[in-house]
Amino acid sequence: MINLTLDFEKPLVELEKRIEELRNFSREKEIDLSEEIATLEKKAEMLRREIFDNLTPWQRVQIARHPRRPTTLDYIGLIFDDFIELHGDRVFRDDGAIVGGIASLGGRPVTVVGTQKGRDTKENLARNFGMPHPEGYRKALRLMKQAEKFHRPVVSFVDVVGAYPGVEAEERGQGQIIARNIEQISRLATCIVVVITGEGGSGGALAIGVGDRLLMLENAYFSVISPEGCAAILWKDGSRAQEAADVLKLTAPDMKRLGIVDEVLPEPLGAAHKDREGMARIIKDALIRSIDELSGIPPRRLVERRYVRLRRIGEFMIREAAQEGFAEAASAGGDVLRATGPAGPKGEAKR
Repeated sequence: MINLTLDFEKPLVELEKRIEELRNFSREKEIDLSEEIATLEKKAEMLRREIFDNLTPWQRVQIARHPRRPTTLDYIGLIFDDFIELHGDRVFRDDGAIVGGIASLGGRPVTVVGTQKGRDTKENLARNFGMPHPEGYRKALRLMKQAEKFHRPVVSFVDVVGAYPGVEAEERGQGQIIARNIEQISRLATCIVVVITGEGGSGGALAIGVGDRLLMLENAYFSVISPEGCAAILWKDGSRAQEAADVLKLTAPDMKRLGIVDEVLPEPLGAAHKDREGMARIIKDALIRSIDELSGIPPRRLVERRYVRLRRIGEFMIREAAQEGFAEAASAGGDVLRATGPAGPKGEAKR
């Protein structure tokens, strides 16, 4: 049986259980315990805020992976109207780990794509545990190019630990299709809004994560590698995942501070799975606002802005490196600084 209670939530769950027991006792015995219940409810509310206002990076990773966290299809059903799912990559097969199709958002036709996890073992097997094969990414690119042809905005939902790493995926060009998606989507002549709803892991996320506006849920994460994978590589010890989460700077506030995401969307108190309708309303408002702002920009200008946006990511590292002594190393005879920076007048590294 799947444990739906995270370790840091246990004191709150126990208190909520006590409140429910008092309610049942009050009804059964016809005793007025409203004051006691109100006191405990107030205490529970304070504890809930204390817990969720002070989450560690590792706790946010755990929330992002919660079995009840809304999936792409959940959000599609709550946010969009008249969704028509489209299948297949026109090359190999349909990949259930990525879903996509045409829908209506606030009366505007859009194309929506996203990674899809399962709710139980049967669903996860059908969805390959939410880890796409190359054909899934080809399907996503096909739908995005179709959107470009018909001048439809693209909405992309990202919730994936990573692309499927199996032999058969590598045989069919997993790395190549991820690189191709990044290249092609970066040049797409229509507006693209990306929403990281849960896990945003490695190239599996980047393959459908290039856009003009990047939104990220408060308790999602975005990282080049999972905390467990990072710990296994750096320290040969996957049990140090919590430590890795702390140093990876993978949370939504980290991504906003680094300029990688444009907006952090607040989650209902207790996280998105506690109020999926409320979370969907927040995402819908942000999507409509973002698409309205981007739709007035000519397609060619959109592509130019997207290029500049992507080139800016990491610029701070060049400046930071120069401050920490790479300039001195270069002046001593090295070519490091000349090869990688400093940033030029337009924010690009000199070559």
